[in-house]
Amino acid sequence: MSTGRVDQGRWLPRALLGFALLLPLSARAEDACPPEGTDAGSLQLLKQQDFKVDDAATRNTLAIRLLGCLSSPDPALRDGIAYEALTAWLRGNGLEADTRVRLRDDLYAMLQAPDTEGFARPFAALVLSEVARTDRIAPWMTPAERVSMVDQATAYLRSVQDYRGFDNAQGWRHGVAHGSDWLMQLALNPALERPQLESMLAAIAAQAVPESAHAYVFGEPGRLARPVLYIAKRGVLADADWSAWFLGLPARIGEREKAYSDTAWLARRHDLLAFLTSVYLEADQSADAPIKALKGPVVLALKTIP
Repeated sequence: MSTGRVDQGRWLPRALLGFALLLPLSARAEDACPPEGTDAGSLQLLKQQDFKVDDAATRNTLAIRLLGCLSSPDPALRDGIAYEALTAWLRGNGLEADTRVRLRDDLYAMLQAPDTEGFARPFAALVLSEVARTDRIAPWMTPAERVSMVDQATAYLRSVQDYRGFDNAQGWRHGVAHGSDWLMQLALNPALERPQLESMLAAIAAQAVPESAHAYVFGEPGRLARPVLYIAKRGVLADADWSAWFLGLPARIGEREKAYSDTAWLARRHDLLAFLTSVYLEADQSADAPIKALKGPVVLALKTIP
């Protein structure tokens, strides 16, 4: 006699296959979470099965339909199902080229759409980091599409003004960190050239010391440091370039006359110190010569901070 677990496992693929063969849904239905043809229980069962969906058509259809869950206020659906499933399929080479293109373009659209609750944009950026990774591992974008992705990523990171990180009930938003992860995957791509790397550094500088004077408490400086390290690893920028970039950061803190007498000044100083310390510690532990060489410019920048 079969156990309940086995019966569920046999039922799930049939249910999802029927879901994949549905006629095209309305725009409203495409945004539904859970997607039409599923429910929270079947999605949790899919997670227990490591998101294994043998039927390719079903898997690719479900990948697109799960985008609606990236804006869900329920972290179990947003982070635990949608993000994890998409990551598993993208990293496992489980999505067709047309699906990757559709994901990318739909996620770009999410970055431009209103985001009342503040979940959709940061999770779109996080999934886009996984889309970028697929192109790094096995190139499929055109050079123009790759440059466009850098433009999208840097524009997103610069635009972040919602600095909410983790909420005990609703989980993560973490826009700056997710944007940094996207830039990290792009920085690792050898197909990108100096203009794109410089564009990334400009966006990182804008959030390493944010004009809004938000004081980071959810590990954002460390995440911002990662793409810097991988840009350095490329060996495209000279020592003088790095010195100029790091020495340009302290000016973002604000007027020296406000030193230690202005909350915004203090918050920016806090953020810059955290960022520079993160870069220094990673560079100090690295065996990679171009990364290790960042220590000198970082120390010079630290010495200029009041």
